[in-house]
Amino acid sequence: MELMRADLISRARAGDGEAFRALTEPHRRELQVHCYRMLGSFQDAEDALQDTLLSAWRGLGGFDGRASIRTWLYRIATNRCLDALRSASRRPAKEWDIPGVEPPEPTRLGEIVWLEPYPDALLEGAIGVPLGPEACYEQGESISLAFVTALQVLPPRQLAVLILRDVLGFHANEVAGMLDTTVEAVKSALKRARACLQRRRSTVADREPPPATGSPAEDAIVANFVHAWETADIDALVALLTDDVFMSMPPLPLEYEGRDVVARFCADMFGSGRRFDLVRTRANGQPAFGSYLRAPAGIRHGTGLFVLTLTGDRICAMTRFENSVLPSFGLPRSLPNR
Repeated sequence: MELMRADLISRARAGDGEAFRALTEPHRRELQVHCYRMLGSFQDAEDALQDTLLSAWRGLGGFDGRASIRTWLYRIATNRCLDALRSASRRPAKEWDIPGVEPPEPTRLGEIVWLEPYPDALLEGAIGVPLGPEACYEQGESISLAFVTALQVLPPRQLAVLILRDVLGFHANEVAGMLDTTVEAVKSALKRARACLQRRRSTVADREPPPATGSPAEDAIVANFVHAWETADIDALVALLTDDVFMSMPPLPLEYEGRDVVARFCADMFGSGRRFDLVRTRANGQPAFGSYLRAPAGIRHGTGLFVLTLTGDRICAMTRFENSVLPSFGLPRSLPNR
């Protein structure tokens, strides 16, 4: 194996693109997920991944072999993401733009308006990779919308350290080498990041876990949600929600907390006879749906993507994304009329 890797490195340094792809392709998916966790945006993560691979191609001559190719690539990817975070060119907030629908007064205005969902179809080869012995999170939890959102409030350096140490399980000395800092600085940043993340996530610590992916329990919740949404049955929808259900809709900053206000929002969406069809998919390890507005004639236009967060047999969060994310999930922008 080592001889094969050495041969690939030698050929790649000589300009062999196929050899370079053979070195990097096994790590491509997990690197993209790493960039997504750091940036919270699927598109930004794809851009960072491309920058990472280009930097690796150009810098392969400087690879000294003391670390593995995987660790070296994570070093490059982490620093490309840190560069992106420091540039502060994040996606701006948008204003409400649905004609004829006036949303209720929000509970608060959200800060993480650049958040985007991650397609489950791209998690194959990224979730389930071997983790270091010091990883603290299950990989499914560490890609969830709630976790990725909580990460986004961390300062960039603390964000990088927490992901590398607690999510991926790299040793402190490895992380120090990736970030060109000391082990003491890594430990200090990790302590502060853990405290901040714990404060953000304390409100959900006592919730029941979600049902297993693809289980009859999850299927039942999904089927009930689809029926309630497609028939505009507010009572049936409300019955599926927890008392403290939370709704957000990046890049709109509007956020709603509590069953009553979320129900009012949904009732406003169904007002004037608006009805929707849902197409099932998955995002961030969670049930998701492309939403299409029915029309008397012609095509059904996509209005966005809903992602559900489940706890026990209830929905504790609904996140609505704009229709620009649909193609990333293999969903069309519109559907022919039925």
